[in-house]
Amino acid sequence: MSYHEVSPLPARILDGKALSEAILAKIAGEVADFKAQTGQVPGLAAVLVGENPASEVYVRNKQAACKSAGMFGRLDRLASDASESTLLDLVDRLNADPQIHGILVQLPLPKQMDEQKIIERIDPKKDVDGFHPENVGLLTIGRPRFVPCTPLGVQTMLLSAGISTTGTKAVVLGRSNIVGKPMALLLMQKGIGGDATVTVCHTATKDAPSIAREADILIAAVGKPEQVTAEWIKPGAVVIDVGIHRRDNGKLCGDVHFPSVSEVASWITPVPGGVGKMTIAMLLQNTMRAAKLAMS
Repeated sequence: MSYHEVSPLPARILDGKALSEAILAKIAGEVADFKAQTGQVPGLAAVLVGENPASEVYVRNKQAACKSAGMFGRLDRLASDASESTLLDLVDRLNADPQIHGILVQLPLPKQMDEQKIIERIDPKKDVDGFHPENVGLLTIGRPRFVPCTPLGVQTMLLSAGISTTGTKAVVLGRSNIVGKPMALLLMQKGIGGDATVTVCHTATKDAPSIAREADILIAAVGKPEQVTAEWIKPGAVVIDVGIHRRDNGKLCGDVHFPSVSEVASWITPVPGGVGKMTIAMLLQNTMRAAKLAMS
């Protein structure tokens, strides 16, 4: 008997679009209060190097969210053949700019630039992506300042839906510094939204589907379209799809095969309309936090 035949009901949808809109409305209120109390507007600077189509979309969406929340959004563009030193100089200027509370450098960067060197140049107190080693270290020891936006968005979705992580078996598919590793660290934290027993699967994992089938909560960040099928899913599991891909027909899909998995899982995120919207909401939440920290 296949797994989708034993699930009594199709999965409920974790609606990232609706939740992100509610969070952005709340942030807009915080921005207005902050401006009234301090005379300042929270500022977010985005840096885009080259003309990567996916990066263009991400940055455009981030700029639109900034505007709707009443934040100051700045976009700096550099040519794809710009030197590493040019980007480092720009980061230094943004670090020193009191109007800018949050800095994000859109990844990936061109080959002539060392991504880690650029990340480490950003002021940790303006690192709203949460990638600086200082912020990664704070998360690791349980004292998070800025949590990477996608994992934070996933945790927020779970909490909003009343899905408890305490005592659960969580499996994270993928070990990237952007999603997989910080997601595992976040689920291991003590307290609400954490206290899970976490396994991380990666390219060297033997028989990942059998490990995935043990998960009460499965987070897919493998970077391969629709790799995770119903046979990977424990009936009743919560499935979070972090991936986003464009099919040949132009339609979007995730790392999870939604039609089959939605018949097995208890909850599932759609693509689009799931984790992606939450990532931007968390970026603005981190920027609001950075602005408040700058005033303290």
